[in-house]
Amino acid sequence: MNMKKRVYVGMSADLIHPGHLNIIKEAEKLGEVTVGLLTDKAIASYKRLPYLTYEQRKMIVESLKGVSHVVPQETLDYVPNLKRYKPDYVVHGDDWRTGVQAEVRLRVIEVLREWGGELVEIPYTKGISSTEFNRHLRQIGTTPEVRMKRLRRLLDAKPLVRVLEAHNGLTGLIVENAKVEHNGIEKEFDGIWLSSLTDSLAKGKPDIEYVDLTSRLQTVQDILEVTTKPIIYDADTGGIPEHFVFTVKTLERLGVSATIIEDKIGLKKNSLFGTDVEQTQDSIDNFCHKIEMGKKARVTEDFMIIARIESFILKQGLEDALRRGRAYIEAGADGIMIHSKEKSPSEIFTFCRAYKQFSRRVPLVVVPTSYSSVREEELTSEGVNIVIYANQLIRSAYPAMVRTAKSILEHGRTSQVEEEILPIREILTLIPGAK
Repeated sequence: MNMKKRVYVGMSADLIHPGHLNIIKEAEKLGEVTVGLLTDKAIASYKRLPYLTYEQRKMIVESLKGVSHVVPQETLDYVPNLKRYKPDYVVHGDDWRTGVQAEVRLRVIEVLREWGGELVEIPYTKGISSTEFNRHLRQIGTTPEVRMKRLRRLLDAKPLVRVLEAHNGLTGLIVENAKVEHNGIEKEFDGIWLSSLTDSLAKGKPDIEYVDLTSRLQTVQDILEVTTKPIIYDADTGGIPEHFVFTVKTLERLGVSATIIEDKIGLKKNSLFGTDVEQTQDSIDNFCHKIEMGKKARVTEDFMIIARIESFILKQGLEDALRRGRAYIEAGADGIMIHSKEKSPSEIFTFCRAYKQFSRRVPLVVVPTSYSSVREEELTSEGVNIVIYANQLIRSAYPAMVRTAKSILEHGRTSQVEEEILPIREILTLIPGAK
């Protein structure tokens, strides 16, 4: 009896297209096909998190004609799975000879030699582009449920979730689309921070919780309409618990992924003022009660309430911060944000190291506005899960606009600034569908 040859095909399968089907068809000619389906974590290690979850993608691939087995591939590197299943053939499109997967390909060839396996490469299907499909999907948009779940998926898939502030639809588009390639790996922002500071500044108002929820929700709507990435909403103190309940219900219904509330009471003053202005920290019992009421108001398990600890800001020290962290987690906080206004991250790192000893932990969030020299790699090594760049877009936009305004006044014309500003033809077509 002839045993069928074993064939291994690795794929992401977020968007199944004729190119995938052709590879499976060719692989089936060689033997019994096992698809190594990349997990969310494996995909997120080199590009954007897939739209579909692993289980959803697995269900689709299992139903494809010619596929006998579907197994998880936990890394972009094929070697662990190849050593486990020892296929006679690995089948892949020939488009991986360059780019981020070129080194992966060489490792596949090397490990197959150990048992006489062979790499079979199928010519790339012309006219099919997953990148282009993804671009069109972003234009179509998303749903509140899908968007809201995405933050928890990112936390499961990535060592560090990278979030940037937006304060209107245009800046939302910047966060949505900004992308660079670094060492063959695509880097982009994973989510959007809707800061009370930048939302207030964009409206010309002080950052003292003067801008009410109704007004701030218009900004949320503007950003929701043009983006697909998860949103974390800065709710300041959250107000009185009875009001916070309705904030939670409203944000969850819209598809916002999380809200962060800080443990202060009274007139809100920005934390970066520290003790230079009068600020009062809430009692642990009162703040825990607010968290508990917010959690009870949720309809789903997907919406996150993150507790922001102001102990370092108000010079209450590490032990107070740790005591509050434990209490807030016990009250049901889905995340902890530890804040500091120091130029060095040392007190943040001290908290992180002590936090690792907690018997029960939730995702840890930092906002390195004042300690801006810290690198993401350092934050990851200290156990940080979410980094929020909280106000850089509005801070960079303001001086540029002031320079332009002053130049026009000084010269009585605009030609001196034309090289520094967006060409009018480009601005007319900046927004998708504008032309």
